Amino acid sequence: MKNAIKASAMAIALSLSTQVNAAEFNFSTKINNKAHALVVFYSQGTPSEAFTKLDSQYNNQLTHTIDIKRFDGKFGEMLEVISTTDSQPQQVIIVGTGKEQQLDKSAIAKLGGNLHARLISNDITTASVVFDSVKGAISNAELAANFAHGANLRDHRFEKYKQKPSTATVSYHFDVEHVKQTRNTYSILHSIEQGVFLARDLTSEVATQMTPLDFANAAKELESLGVEITVLAPKQLKELGMGALEAVGRGSEQGARLVVAHYKGANDTPIALVGKGITFDSGGYSIKTGASIARMKSDMAGAAAVLGTVKAMALAKADKNVVAVMGMAANMVSQFAVAPGDVVRTAEGLSVEIVNTDAEGRLVLSDAMWYAREHFKPEIMIDVATLTGSKIKAVGNDYAAVFSKDDALIKELTFAGKQVNENLWRLPLGYKSTLSSDIADLKNLGSTGPGATTAASFLEHFAGETRWVHIDIAGNALATKGKDEISPGGTGFGVRLLSEWLLSN
Repeated sequence: MKNAIKASAMAIALSLSTQVNAAEFNFSTKINNKAHALVVFYSQGTPSEAFTKLDSQYNNQLTHTIDIKRFDGKFGEMLEVISTTDSQPQQVIIVGTGKEQQLDKSAIAKLGGNLHARLISNDITTASVVFDSVKGAISNAELAANFAHGANLRDHRFEKYKQKPSTATVSYHFDVEHVKQTRNTYSILHSIEQGVFLARDLTSEVATQMTPLDFANAAKELESLGVEITVLAPKQLKELGMGALEAVGRGSEQGARLVVAHYKGANDTPIALVGKGITFDSGGYSIKTGASIARMKSDMAGAAAVLGTVKAMALAKADKNVVAVMGMAANMVSQFAVAPGDVVRTAEGLSVEIVNTDAEGRLVLSDAMWYAREHFKPEIMIDVATLTGSKIKAVGNDYAAVFSKDDALIKELTFAGKQVNENLWRLPLGYKSTLSSDIADLKNLGSTGPGATTAASFLEHFAGETRWVHIDIAGNALATKGKDEISPGGTGFGVRLLSEWLLSN
């Protein structure tokens, strides 16, 4: 298809990528009458000029059906019309946009994702989307590009272990006002998609196939994009004094790794993104029980998110200096594993009494944060982690929790999250006194107080004087079913948030 942007064409193939086909998007100024379905938008209030024109071509059958079905254009509502006229395509899907002035990036991406799911479920493989006069809070080109973005995000799936993976997808033809502007906008979004897909695939992969070493090898594939990759093994971690990270990985055969991915698209002081990478969390000797342990392959979603963000920036050729520092380990039980009551020394110099081996993420992050500060002297440091179940109790799965004393950074990141449907809710720092230990500088678990806050306050000890934000994405990393622009499995939560923030600030 001429001028089509294929979602697979720009991707750097990863061995763990599982999608057989991918959505295609063609942006032009004409309707494709050969498509299986025509998609047109209907806002609450006065129908658009484009809708009225199309309706006349269908002998007013569209408005007649709208009246019968009492369809009023509420946001997200969809109405299917099978035309009895000679106009093509004969199948028309009317999508409600609510009030046009409320259409922004987050809203239109949701529409794109939900329409894509509707088309797939109806076995529609080609669709012509009339976007030439859709209006909202952003330009028509941005609306169209973000609609395609939402559709392609929903299209992604992880099915490598299925005997018959789905090959269903949709080829889209967009009728837009400004073709070049739309293509350019979508090109950047497409780069972000590839970062999201990487994070999703890494998170969805089973733990025995996504060890710290497997993760490091996946990171090395970004070298072809100009990303500098460094991997430190357990011996090197010990030499650097990174006793907390090394200790968490001690119970597994491979041990821990520190993986560093540096994209230097500018000579500015770098931004450091630090990710928790527990490739499987058994809880150690404080072993997990119940159904939750089956989801613990996703405990490396923070590391996946920051690596995906680096990939997105590299593909977009962004003029940013971004480094991802990822502490990788499998928290397992063995004769070599740390036990409750053990004391480890962090690279910061602080000793930590391990009162609970299931509070291991903060140990991994403490040394990774130290490494980011000492080796890159970043302007800002943001850590991302599936850190605490307490976070889920506090704000649920629709928000990630964010902690910092830096009001400006909180405001910027919260705004960025709203743009891409990765919302943040601020929780307080505090309760540091509950981390005091009789035999060490700190305990790795607060004796009282809210767990998400005490975990964040533990990490604050390792931020130094650097501007720092902690994002707890527990509950955000896996989706059991598709919704909006999210497909089932790993969500890649954090890649779009961080990419939006980096590109906008």
